[in-house]
Amino acid sequence: MTVSVAIVAEYYPRASDPVLGVWAHRQALAARDAGAEVRVLVLHRPLPPLAAVRRGDLGALRAALRQPRHAQLDGIEVTYVPYLSPPRPWSYGAWGAWAAPALRRALTQLHGRFPFDLVHAHYAVPAGDAVRRALPGVPLVVSVHGGDVLATVARGPYARRVVARTFGHARLVLANSAGTEARCLPLGARATAVVHLGTDLPPASAGERNADHAPTLVTVGHLVARKRHADVLEALALLAPTHPRLRWEVVGDGPEREPLRALAQRLGVAERVTFLGQLEPRAARERAWAGDLFVLPSVDEAFGVAYVEAMAGSVPAIGCAGEDGPEEIAAAGGGLVRVARRDPAALAATLERLLGDPAERARLGAEARATVERAFTWERCGVAMVAAYERAVA
Repeated sequence: MTVSVAIVAEYYPRASDPVLGVWAHRQALAARDAGAEVRVLVLHRPLPPLAAVRRGDLGALRAALRQPRHAQLDGIEVTYVPYLSPPRPWSYGAWGAWAAPALRRALTQLHGRFPFDLVHAHYAVPAGDAVRRALPGVPLVVSVHGGDVLATVARGPYARRVVARTFGHARLVLANSAGTEARCLPLGARATAVVHLGTDLPPASAGERNADHAPTLVTVGHLVARKRHADVLEALALLAPTHPRLRWEVVGDGPEREPLRALAQRLGVAERVTFLGQLEPRAARERAWAGDLFVLPSVDEAFGVAYVEAMAGSVPAIGCAGEDGPEEIAAAGGGLVRVARRDPAALAATLERLLGDPAERARLGAEARATVERAFTWERCGVAMVAAYERAVA
């Protein structure tokens, strides 16, 4: 049985931002490679974020308006569906209602030439809610990546009701970790399954480093407060007296970039930190593979594909204890070390121990790669996705 799937997503690569939602695209590729027929509809709001408007960022406006309506990404047909809605801070829970009319037209047109069996929405809001309103009779699968159950439901009673109605409507709710799955059940999910995102496996030699290189920490992640990049800066300052050559490379961009630069100056570690900005996904992974340790002490981390991407290159990863993602990855095998949340001193102590023990780092690196090979490849993800689709249409 070949399942035909229309994927609907808000976060998906765009001409102006090829990194946005790249994990959703990679999951679509994995499902296609595992045997599903796939087309993608992207909910595209041709307006810049409110923050960009406030700072007069005309480039953001032009980028949003210039997005082509159609594209082929790695052989997958992608259609961008424009819609308008009020700004996110005031109305995000209702964005599905605003997008539904345009999505109904797009799905109806797509079905005329690609009679899909089901719709797979990434996130309950806005994509799943928009599908529920647009074509209520079509089988719906919703993937939850954390935002619905950690952020959207906290926006107020209306947003919480929308998430619950969408979960209740879906034939199957897919969670990126067991912790996320547990959060979906009280919100009305009738049937659930865990499907992990994956990563590429580089050659085994990808993470080899020269013996005389400066010890380097690497982080890949959006520069937002919940990622706790400031904790790494504080740990770096604590380690400065005993590790004079230690450096930190940060891949990613976001609203915390300048505050983090200022904090690095105040802590006296600015010359040790390199903010690389947003890189193309392959380049970001290669930077992670070149580090001695991958460090991401974030909170509200539903999964964290950046951990497994680094671990694939035999680089030990550091995350926070009690977080759904790090706990899930650690349960699958070795290679991820957990530290206390919001505790730069505990992070510094763990870094001190691992930086001073090359043999332990090598052992953890080997375990990290083995864990990814066993549990977190795109091939495994694709097989799991096709099984989920078949379950939903059975």
